[in-house]
Amino acid sequence: MLKIGIIGGSGLDDPDILKDPEQIEIKTDYGSPSSTLMSGKIEGVDTLILARHGRNHQFSPTQVNNRANIKALETAGATHIIATTACGSLRKEIDRGHLVVLDQFIDFTRFRKNTFTESFEAGTVHTAMAHPFDDQLRAVIFESARQMGLSVHEKGCVVTIEGPRFSTVAESKMFRMWGADVINMSTAPEAMLANEAGIPYAAVAMSTDYDCWKEDEAPVTWDEILKVFNQNADNVKELLVRAVGALKTARLA
Repeated sequence: MLKIGIIGGSGLDDPDILKDPEQIEIKTDYGSPSSTLMSGKIEGVDTLILARHGRNHQFSPTQVNNRANIKALETAGATHIIATTACGSLRKEIDRGHLVVLDQFIDFTRFRKNTFTESFEAGTVHTAMAHPFDDQLRAVIFESARQMGLSVHEKGCVVTIEGPRFSTVAESKMFRMWGADVINMSTAPEAMLANEAGIPYAAVAMSTDYDCWKEDEAPVTWDEILKVFNQNADNVKELLVRAVGALKTARLA
């Protein structure tokens, strides 16, 4: 039976989008998830919401227990995961407020656990990662955004940095040369772990700034990110509702 797990980035983990929400406390072999799971329904579909950085945004990107988050959703029965994230744009055509349905990532993190496998004593584990984002979920999210009239890009490569600092100009320009379209601090290793757990995963990223490669503008600041984010958060929440409703009739593999 379909059960959607939503991993909400800052401000995009609103339990009010759920009908009849209930809290679920889950502990995993990897510790506690970032927040209590909220369980309810969206458009008649069983849905779980998890706040990636905690309900009070108390966990920095490095502190987020991604393994516990994915394992908690798996334990609660999530069949698919949709993640939301704020991001910086590395391309002129991806303006502030635009959405990007991610199709690739580059992992530039340094200190995060990126596998459930602690050793190969029980056998080798090498998870395929050529196409880490589920095409069916991506198509539903993109079409839902298009129907809403939102400025949305059908694909994009995200580079995930460790944070919490922002990039230098040299790094930002390097990421553009590598082929990254947007930059954030959250997709890796979250996407890796979902794939390792065998849960179809997709992510929609909201562009809030131009990072610092675009030197005709002032470098990004947290206040600027929050301003753009707050202006567009309601659109992303409505998109989640529409996408989950559309998944009810989609023929998912």
